[in-house]
Amino acid sequence: MKTYVIGDIHGALKALEELIDRISPAAEDRLIFLGDLVDGWPDSAEVVAYCIALQARQPCIFIKGNHDSWCEGWLQGAHTGDDWLSHGGDASIRSYAKVREKDRKNHLYFLNHMMPYFVDEENRLYIHAGYTSRNGPSKETYVSNFYWDRSLWEMAACLDKNIPVDSPYYPKRLTHFREIFVGHTPTLNYGITVPMNGGNVWNVDTGGAFQGRLSALEATTKEVIQSSPVQSLYPGIQGRLK
Repeated sequence: MKTYVIGDIHGALKALEELIDRISPAAEDRLIFLGDLVDGWPDSAEVVAYCIALQARQPCIFIKGNHDSWCEGWLQGAHTGDDWLSHGGDASIRSYAKVREKDRKNHLYFLNHMMPYFVDEENRLYIHAGYTSRNGPSKETYVSNFYWDRSLWEMAACLDKNIPVDSPYYPKRLTHFREIFVGHTPTLNYGITVPMNGGNVWNVDTGGAFQGRLSALEATTKEVIQSSPVQSLYPGIQGRLK
């Protein structure tokens, strides 16, 4: 069994379909989605529908991201803030305008049941953003940090590569897991177009919401599989960045 970790999608159904086709997973292979399925490109509702269908035929785990949480709140009738609308929520609203009420309820059920994080049998953690507790995510005070925290990745990205994991100087926050896989912060911010490593942390968000590609990282071998640049699949359409 292989485990493919998939970064932030942001409504780019065409990139997701292309990526899954390029992965060509075997029936037993597991797909772990790190969240932010929605908001940005024009196919948010279609991405959720695709994922619902995918999990019926493929082992899948879906981690909730901040954009999934925003969209979930809107589907439940929460007031839409300008921050969400200006960061791709407007595209999700347009996408859901085409969806029947029954299907909206199915999508809301799916979003309600996305996981805050997942730890596999190899003690590898999969989480959208991060956590701030030195004692790990199970001791986190604010669940919203699972969706929003950038400090875990920023700390990992700045680690001195000469400090081993078993060193007393290695950040305690990172020592609870063999490896940690995150999304949320585009590697394009660092001028990197592929999944990025810092210490025992891997960042799989390669900026598909902007000018990058959608990426999958095989958790054991670190094989990288990518879609075409998302912008090339949606010519003339602007992504999440305003």
